Amino acid sequence: MLKTLRNAFKIKDVRKKLIFTFLMLVVTRIGSQLPIPGVETSFFKDFFARQNNDAFGFFNAMTGSSFTNMSVFALSITPYITSSIIMQLLTIAIPKLEEMQRDGEDGRKKIAEYTRYVTVGLALIESVAMAIGFGGQGLLREFNVLSIIIAVATMTAGSALLMWIGERITEKGVGNGISIVLTFNIISSFPSDASTLYTRFMSGKSVAVAAVAGIIIVAVIIAIVVFVVILQNGERRIPVQYSKKMQGRKMVGGQATNIPLKVNTAGVIPVIFASSIMSFPVVISQFFGARIDYNSIGGHILSALNSSSWFKPERPLYTIGLLVYVALIIIFAYFYTSITFNPLEVANNMKKSGGFIPGIRPGKPTSDYLNSILNYIVFIGACGLTIICIIPIMVSGIFSVSRLSFGGTSLIIIVSVVLETLKAIESQMLVRYYKGFLND
Repeated sequence: MLKTLRNAFKIKDVRKKLIFTFLMLVVTRIGSQLPIPGVETSFFKDFFARQNNDAFGFFNAMTGSSFTNMSVFALSITPYITSSIIMQLLTIAIPKLEEMQRDGEDGRKKIAEYTRYVTVGLALIESVAMAIGFGGQGLLREFNVLSIIIAVATMTAGSALLMWIGERITEKGVGNGISIVLTFNIISSFPSDASTLYTRFMSGKSVAVAAVAGIIIVAVIIAIVVFVVILQNGERRIPVQYSKKMQGRKMVGGQATNIPLKVNTAGVIPVIFASSIMSFPVVISQFFGARIDYNSIGGHILSALNSSSWFKPERPLYTIGLLVYVALIIIFAYFYTSITFNPLEVANNMKKSGGFIPGIRPGKPTSDYLNSILNYIVFIGACGLTIICIIPIMVSGIFSVSRLSFGGTSLIIIVSVVLETLKAIESQMLVRYYKGFLND
């Protein structure tokens, strides 16, 4: 792998793309350190220290701690991610957008333009909610109209700039720019997480105990990463045979191929949806501050919805919220797969092309067969996602490890983006007959 990377830097075009990508990522980290004018940068650090929840934990990880630092990139690219998901769902629901997507490159450019507009709108809404909701609690040094406007404009502009950087990386760099920026933000929090683990399990212990704890921590992380790689690459290949037919004087067709159905068909989307729904009531409650009575029925419900309350030995009843979380992951896995993969459309396209699955009649029987296989592997993928997400939460609850930035969702994002980026670099290398990363 290192040899291939060295060869990549010897090629002018690939070297330019890698350097451009790196410089853009450096810009994102510089921006994450620039404070918003008129904002108390330590507000959210102190605020979360007083709270008994991690409602914004994953959001902060996605921003590379820019959120708790209240930098100009406080919102990061989360509005763009939300906008992309919304547009993808609307494309299925609105025939005009679906037709636009099928128009080819021009249609996709138009949808991308709409996505940018929705991104700016979402960033504006989120920044207004934060400036007004938390401004009076100490976020703004002077809670007035001018301070609110400056904070809103800065956060919205920062999110738009990150969106532009991501698109430039996609165009002139290597891989998907938005995904790379998101992954880089998450990875930037790892040193502080390593420090947290060291303080909790190794600091003050004897050399032998600290060494064993370190080995166990590394082994668990490696095991989870390996499991994520297997889950991301796992697929069920459905064999497809195309019948022979005459075209002119030549016999064409007769090829044997397959339909690869990924085990984790929905990717990380079900986890993001489930986490968002679970954390939404908790996030809303933060705007009311001390006015929430956590000894009331509503307070107990909020605690059960909060993942930081799960697996606590002193409060085992709150772990009931985990059942809701698991159910939401499975439901959204089926929901998102149903809108991104249409077995009937695949079956009809195969029939038009003269293709069939051996032993299965073309048309609706093929659709029913694909649907039955899909239901089975989606459930397996959802269970895999659940296991990956629960392990960090379990460790955090049982051992009282507070607010680690990396969890199951973060690891899934990192592994999938790294694999995609390696494939992108490999494709650049294969053009010039170099051995790629994935064949080492």
